[in-house]
Amino acid sequence: MTSTRRSLFVAAILAGSFLLFLVQPLMARLALPRLGGTPNVWNSAMLVYQALLLGGYAYAHVIGRLALRRQLMLHIGLLALAALTLPLALADLPNFGAGMEVFWVPALLFASVGPVFFLISAQAPLIQRWYSADPDAGDPYPLYAASNLGSFAGLLSYPLLIEPLLPLGEQSMVWSLGYGAVVLLLMLVAASRWNSAAPAQTGEDAPAAPLAPIGWQRIALWLALSAVPSGLMLSTTTHLTTDIFAMPLLWVIPLGLYLLSFSVAFAENRMLAQWITRAAPVVVLLAGGMAMVSQSHGGIFLLLASVALLFVIAVALHSRMYELRPEPARLTLFYLVMSAGGVLGGLFTALFAPLLFDWVWEHPLLVLAAAALIPLGWFATWQARWVDGEMRRIVVLGGGLLLAFGLASLLVNATLRDAEGLAIAIYIALAGLALVLAFNRAALLAVFACMMIGTSLEGHGSAYAHGERVRSYFGVYTVSDNDEAGFRMLAHGTTDHGRQFLKPEKRRQPTAYYGPNAGVGLLLGGASGLMGKGAEIGIVGLGTGTLACYREPDQTYRFYEIDPAILEFSTVGKFTFLSDCAPDSETVIGDARIALEQEAGGQYDVLVVDAFSSDSIPLHLLTREALQTYRRSIRDNGAIAIHISNRFIDLEPVLAALVRDAGMFAAVRADSPDMTTGLTPSVWVVITPREATLNSITKASPAKTWRKPAAPAQTVWSDQYASTLPHFRWNAVGD
Repeated sequence: MTSTRRSLFVAAILAGSFLLFLVQPLMARLALPRLGGTPNVWNSAMLVYQALLLGGYAYAHVIGRLALRRQLMLHIGLLALAALTLPLALADLPNFGAGMEVFWVPALLFASVGPVFFLISAQAPLIQRWYSADPDAGDPYPLYAASNLGSFAGLLSYPLLIEPLLPLGEQSMVWSLGYGAVVLLLMLVAASRWNSAAPAQTGEDAPAAPLAPIGWQRIALWLALSAVPSGLMLSTTTHLTTDIFAMPLLWVIPLGLYLLSFSVAFAENRMLAQWITRAAPVVVLLAGGMAMVSQSHGGIFLLLASVALLFVIAVALHSRMYELRPEPARLTLFYLVMSAGGVLGGLFTALFAPLLFDWVWEHPLLVLAAAALIPLGWFATWQARWVDGEMRRIVVLGGGLLLAFGLASLLVNATLRDAEGLAIAIYIALAGLALVLAFNRAALLAVFACMMIGTSLEGHGSAYAHGERVRSYFGVYTVSDNDEAGFRMLAHGTTDHGRQFLKPEKRRQPTAYYGPNAGVGLLLGGASGLMGKGAEIGIVGLGTGTLACYREPDQTYRFYEIDPAILEFSTVGKFTFLSDCAPDSETVIGDARIALEQEAGGQYDVLVVDAFSSDSIPLHLLTREALQTYRRSIRDNGAIAIHISNRFIDLEPVLAALVRDAGMFAAVRADSPDMTTGLTPSVWVVITPREATLNSITKASPAKTWRKPAAPAQTVWSDQYASTLPHFRWNAVGD
């Protein structure tokens, strides 16, 4: 064994980073019944983790001023104290109220996981610093590559191994045991460095001559090089789930690639990082030119282009940061600034952008910033030699920019005419022109902006010309008019969330997933006959308010909606279902499950659950505990209708298992209407406490309308256990 005991340090840094990124999805699952699963909730959680990481790196930098033995003793002692907060559990923090989620979510996570996350996050810089305490240890920075491999492994192990195999209570205990293993490894690290001279340390072991100061320009560049990939990781997640590919678990891909980029950029072998950095200008131009695409149906192609763009940018910028790293004595300062940059990128994307923009405009802005920072390498060098002389430069730049504007106009026209082949050719020509002008970065950025505008002008122009956009904490909504079909539509990203005919005589006609022959239409349309006069109906998820038009004069309707922005569409007249058909109905703003738990039981004859968000699965609304809440909310002869239409997850076996577990009865209605009539296919499950009630519902409908549910899943989803992975429709990914 060598004197540096490198393998021990690698094991310690790997284990700590593994736990650090295992705890993030674990806490998300613990918090799901209270937070839901929208992209912005995840972005807020990531912002909390980045802030804690910054705090941990600041702590590592501060205690680096102490003698080595004091650092070791202090850190291990604090880890032992933080162990008193284990096992992990959600803090009992009251809700701040509707509209305050942007502050409440971070506060809840800080209170729940703050101490242990803070201390473990400090280990990456501390272990590298302790490693370099031995004069023969060598460069400590490549250990950061091992740290991020551990983070990547922790991130992937949760959805692939931990979540499918263990309930939440056992997950928390396993994490606590891992925490104990990390403390043990750190004690071994401390023993290996207890007698080290630590010549690079400050305090008692400070070098005789002070180090040269680091200029603010270099620190500012570190900040920018770390902020852009951090913000881009979050904006890629939002952009994909909002406008490209609303697939559950998609957040794992951008975060995983972001972590892997550090392992490539900080590796001792520089070959892969160098090749990716050299290819970065081409990748950024070809993939980044589509960063402004809105509500695309490009599917898997744009998904792959977006994640490839993120990975290449992150590797290129992190590699440039690695090349600018200071000597090991300033290692903790370097990581502190890098962490601060990560927080700045997260703040911009998760906190400020939703307040400033009505769409995910932060994404193309960050891609442009990346294009301004990536090394242009031999492209710029070769072009500078070719365009020698001031006058020649002016001529080439002027002519190139005029050509770029002309090509961008042609690209817009080709896109409007759906001339896909021509659009691709023009797009590639613009990318080539940008590389020709690479000797002037401003010119390259101008051509790059033309590419972005050319590919996206139709989508954004249509959105603003024929409707409006609203962005809230829970997502980006687009209201648009389809003049040809004669209806107004509400879209959350790429998912249709309701539509209404514009002609007054058809305005009250149910559309989309809620037609008269859909499961919910059959149930609500026959509610008076089934439940008697004066039926009371509860509806989880307002949408455009379509279901309000099934209300009969003697019935009471009550809606539950988590997003005030959705309610505003109905109150300001964008959609008039609510005002036309149920103007005196009440709408409860907040999480429906929590509201129902706080209300009196047995208040509804029918409870409708329709709260999906852009194809994401609100797991906390489909668990054993959630069904118990729904059952408590309806009368003994009542019914629950749950909307399970989803492109990626087969929820029917999940509902079947829940129904069997609860001793209830269910029937399924899969409707495939003529879509030219304003209706869309839907799958609804009706659940009742009494078999006689279910028989009455199915017999009141046309023959063969309802069927029995599919075979139940082997496991029952609960607040302690729920995994979408076994029910994923992999064949839908390429659709």
